[in-house]
Amino acid sequence: MTIIHFPKTKQGCCGKIPQWLILPMAPQAAARIRFCGEDKLPQAVPIRGALTWIADLLAQGNEIGGLDLHGPGDPLATPAMTTEILVMLREQYPDLPLGITTLGLGLAEHAGVLAEQGVARVTLLVDAVTPQTVKKIYTWIRPGKRNTPLAEAAEILIEAQAKGIAACKAAGIAVSIHTSVYGGVNDQEVEEIARQASALGADSISLLPGKGWLNTEAKLPLVSEETMATLAKKAAQHLSVVCLPEQAPPGESIAPVGEGLSVPKPTTDRPNVAVLSSNGMDIDLHLGQAIKALIYGPREDGLACLLGTRDLPEPGSGDNRWQQVAEILKDCFVLLAASAGQKPREILGRHGLAVLLLEDNVEGTVDVLYGGGKKGRNKK
Repeated sequence: MTIIHFPKTKQGCCGKIPQWLILPMAPQAAARIRFCGEDKLPQAVPIRGALTWIADLLAQGNEIGGLDLHGPGDPLATPAMTTEILVMLREQYPDLPLGITTLGLGLAEHAGVLAEQGVARVTLLVDAVTPQTVKKIYTWIRPGKRNTPLAEAAEILIEAQAKGIAACKAAGIAVSIHTSVYGGVNDQEVEEIARQASALGADSISLLPGKGWLNTEAKLPLVSEETMATLAKKAAQHLSVVCLPEQAPPGESIAPVGEGLSVPKPTTDRPNVAVLSSNGMDIDLHLGQAIKALIYGPREDGLACLLGTRDLPEPGSGDNRWQQVAEILKDCFVLLAASAGQKPREILGRHGLAVLLLEDNVEGTVDVLYGGGKKGRNKK
């Protein structure tokens, strides 16, 4: 059994590793985790915008390993819409493998259809294998169109995930388990998740440290790297591949923010910061996906705070979109995003708007940009 870490560079043991492109096109959630931010989901990317985004990336010479329907909701919460999207993606890009990321409700029933539409991989979000732990992680789970008591829904979820793995394997679809580890909540179940998933035929598991807030006063602690490594070794006894997030995924160019580094500074004409975030707490959106930006800037007393939000143009208008973004954010000295293509970064840069790529806490990073202390962990 092997533990495979995420590559530190674009080059792996077999050369360049193309990334799967995440397409956040699912508009409806199937559950809500207790440790996330607001109830409202970010807007899903429309199919026209997604197709344009894919075409732009390919035209810029980017290699795409596959297309994964992942977020902001669950693809299987709207199965008819997801099927239509898969048909269009397969027609437009027949050589690119397709995948979905899902909680697994309804997966067993739709595995055959997914296989017919060319889905080669399902990433299954499994954070627990006992109803007690499921109830600690989720505030609600919706197996169907109506609300179900959480205790009942927890049992339905566990059964649906198990049946979903078996159904996917029978249909010839590879299954990768994705487990977010929440310290003191589900860390004791990680090995059992791997054991049960392996017995059902899952191909791999990726372990990621979960993050979020239980409430405004109590912050859920991030699981340490040492704990993650220990859990990975235990999981590797059952599944052949375990991925640990030691570095950013290959293909990302990330600018770190911290003490002693050259970072953009506010000016009189550009005093504000634009942030791309799906939940208001984390910098976690690709520039191509974002349709809103949070705007931070100094108050009258000089302290930086959230000033409001601004709508960004819908995907699909090519270079003109970035000209519009530059105009909308003309009072901002920097734009913070989880990732972005080279071309929009160059266009925005020519208009005086620097783009910094990182995954970190919003307020902590904004504090650094306005001269506060070093905060958080950045992609390197």
